[in-house]
Amino acid sequence: MSNSSFSYCTNYFNKIRNVSSEVKIGTVKIGGGNPILPQSMTTTDTMDTEGSVAQSKRMIDAGCELVRLTAPSKKEAENLGEIKRLLNEAGYHKPLVADIHFTPNAAEIAAKLIEKVRVNPGNYADKKKFEEIEFTEASYQEELQRIEEKFTPLVQICKEHGTAMRIGTNHGSLSDRILSRFGDTPEGMVESAMEFLRICNKNDYHQLVISMKASNTLVMVQAYRLLVKTMQEEGMNYPLHLGVTEAGDGEDGRIKSAVGIGALLEDGLGDTIRVSLTEDPEFEIPVAQKLIAKANLTNILEIDTNEELTYDPFQYNRRKTHEVLNIGEKHTPIVVADLSSKTEIKPANFFGFGYNYSVELDKWNLQDLAADYVFIGKNSISFELPGMLSVVQDYQTWLNDGQHKKQHYPLLTLAEAEENTLTSEFFVLIEDLNLPLEFIQKNPKAILVLTTNYDNKTQIYRKVRTRLDVVQISNPVVLKYNYTITDPEQFQLFASSDSGNQFIDGFGDGIWITGPQPNTFLNSLSFGVLQATRTRISKTEYISCPSCGRTLFDLQETTAKIRNKTSHLKGIKIGIMGCIVNGPGEMADADYGYVGTGPGKIHLYKEKEVVRKNVSENEAVDALIDLIKEHGDWVEPK
Repeated sequence: MSNSSFSYCTNYFNKIRNVSSEVKIGTVKIGGGNPILPQSMTTTDTMDTEGSVAQSKRMIDAGCELVRLTAPSKKEAENLGEIKRLLNEAGYHKPLVADIHFTPNAAEIAAKLIEKVRVNPGNYADKKKFEEIEFTEASYQEELQRIEEKFTPLVQICKEHGTAMRIGTNHGSLSDRILSRFGDTPEGMVESAMEFLRICNKNDYHQLVISMKASNTLVMVQAYRLLVKTMQEEGMNYPLHLGVTEAGDGEDGRIKSAVGIGALLEDGLGDTIRVSLTEDPEFEIPVAQKLIAKANLTNILEIDTNEELTYDPFQYNRRKTHEVLNIGEKHTPIVVADLSSKTEIKPANFFGFGYNYSVELDKWNLQDLAADYVFIGKNSISFELPGMLSVVQDYQTWLNDGQHKKQHYPLLTLAEAEENTLTSEFFVLIEDLNLPLEFIQKNPKAILVLTTNYDNKTQIYRKVRTRLDVVQISNPVVLKYNYTITDPEQFQLFASSDSGNQFIDGFGDGIWITGPQPNTFLNSLSFGVLQATRTRISKTEYISCPSCGRTLFDLQETTAKIRNKTSHLKGIKIGIMGCIVNGPGEMADADYGYVGTGPGKIHLYKEKEVVRKNVSENEAVDALIDLIKEHGDWVEPK
């Protein structure tokens, strides 16, 4: 596949930042080679002037470069002017952004008062009823004309007042018109934005920033890539605002955000980012700053670029591999734990990666997040292991200790591998781009373990994949990531950014993360990356919005309650949405939904369909559990 056919970044094999056009938003500039900027959104009611000002100050003090506030109606839009005045008087001059959904008149008011408006093309001029509509070419063109008439007044106001605009497509709120023609796809997301971009271009208005947000990281990454390619084809290069919607809270929210945002940043895409966590907005900023710092690392291995991609980056297709042990082919990616730093290995050490040994019963209890392999380096094991766990040892130790033991396998350096002939399965360490193709072709039972200490891991591993594909080598590959980072959050974000890109593109039959963090942390992180890339589902997934001024209940408290009662439901997706704006749409990807529809009132959904309306908030969590039971998805917690 030629690079010219699949051009979404400057260079697939060298980390080069895409230089977009520059957009001025009040006191800041986005794109055009300017630094990547973090932003966030208030959770206060926009009519609560004092609360909105106070929260905006906290966000700006934390490093927020743009502050977004919801403007669901004209009164909130008008109050943005007062909020801006009070912030300016207090010495806070960061630009404000009005978040608009169903109310064009609110957008037109806000565009005259503050520096930027965000519109969602899925609901700015359309209503969503989840209806499939049959269009002729003529009737579709009539719809486009209707949208142009509705949207052009805002474009003219923004142009007159020097106001910037974000055209922000949400996967969960695509219009019925787009869904009917393009389906629930990245192509539909891109076309939804392009319709509005073409209207802006027709009016010679270019102060635009574009986003393609989704709670599904694969859809999100593919949509942004396709957007860049499509804009290039139509002579556009607007800056990108990156974000994963409804990422959730805590570890899951950070991993999921880093997987999606990081995959794009590692390819040089993105000019401003928002990490959407179900937490207070000022806590989002340090996370965003660490992702930006990751994108700016400079320990880079230069790579020869005289090759083309061997896969389609706009669709998920797992790289075809043959089976070695339980790795590759149709097996889900394995997780490798690491006990090589121990001087003596005891059963208690295995608790950190999902195995709990009962001395009284002389039995192993297996947890949901149980690693598949454990690397013990120069160590040996003197006790009986659970049958589902395999051991990897250094080659010399394996020769002396493990080669006659069940489920013990050697890890060889490249030099050891080329000096010895093995007829059984083994792991071989491949560092950087030192890829011995002829040796691998002669050893179909070799499992390749890729590792590098350079910062451009995305490009290095992509180059290895390309070389393997060109010569049609199908050995399974385990991706190894080693960090010396002591800050847990930074470690989490860096590992998720580096590994997410590969699994989203279907490369990787296993993950192995090492560094100065507890085994419980490393194990949870490994499974979290696979969950976020949807390559191995091992726990309940929560599609939880980050809260804003439209939210009708305490999202953090409610999310915690629901998680506490449902976290054992492996593979179930639960949407927890603060309001009706994005709730039903984003939950189209969830199995069950919990959506605020009025003060103290909740609608419960089964997929796209609302099945219980106006449930009291006090009873809604229990009612959600009843709903899960009714549909046969409930199991009692152990």
